[in-house]
Amino acid sequence: MSSPTLLHLLLLSSLLFSCLPNAKPQQAEDEFSYIEGSPNGPENWGSLKPEWKTCGNGMEQSPIQLRDNRVIFDQTLGKLRRNYRATDARLRNSGHDVLVEFKNNAGSLSINRVAYQLKRIHFHSPAEHEMNGERFDLEAQLVHESQDQKRAVVSILFRFGPADPFLSDLEDFIRQLSNSQKNEINAGVVDTNQLQIDDSAYYRYMGSFTAPPCTEGISWTVMRKVATVSPRQVLLLKQAVNENAINNARPLQPTNFRSVFYFEQLKSKLGVI
Repeated sequence: MSSPTLLHLLLLSSLLFSCLPNAKPQQAEDEFSYIEGSPNGPENWGSLKPEWKTCGNGMEQSPIQLRDNRVIFDQTLGKLRRNYRATDARLRNSGHDVLVEFKNNAGSLSINRVAYQLKRIHFHSPAEHEMNGERFDLEAQLVHESQDQKRAVVSILFRFGPADPFLSDLEDFIRQLSNSQKNEINAGVVDTNQLQIDDSAYYRYMGSFTAPPCTEGISWTVMRKVATVSPRQVLLLKQAVNENAINNARPLQPTNFRSVFYFEQLKSKLGVI
């Protein structure tokens, strides 16, 4: 870990603990937590409700470790075929995370000739997926749904550095959400194209949602290039949620012999192939 990153971590921890008294009070409907060892912690999610049993006995759970030496290179995947657009959205505090919900058509992602509409974006800190032994500071998960209710998630990993332009546009709304008793607030027009998505390389595997009910059959696309986010932006997201979700990353799950595919755009002396 580089010294600037370590310094950012220390500053963030100091700021976070100094600001915890202003965090939102625990919500009564809070049914699970991210605190390992607690009665409703991640290791117990599967036994809290019958409809959550997949969290405990599922064989394709997320998040997982992503390692370059354990992937299957697949050039046929190609660059991501996505077409996002700016549209009206609301910012919502679930108690476990802050998410952006799109009111209208926010664009789509195409996988195997199936169109998936972008529905919402979740934020988790620290990041849930681990890449080549490194756990990052934030993860944005873009949830898509097809007409026949199939789901696909595009994940962007962030490390501390310059502010993320997408979150910069939302900072005032996140602050308002944190200081309000409301659980949602209109965010006006939100442009997903502001996100730092480099689709020239990514991992692809079949997994699950990372919170109860841990539904499986989710197509995951985790971007290889790591984006940047400022410590202040991560702090704002942490201040808005419940105390038991300040670190709202589910522990890594077993891969269970699943295949993880990897695409990277090849380059030649003449340019990109």
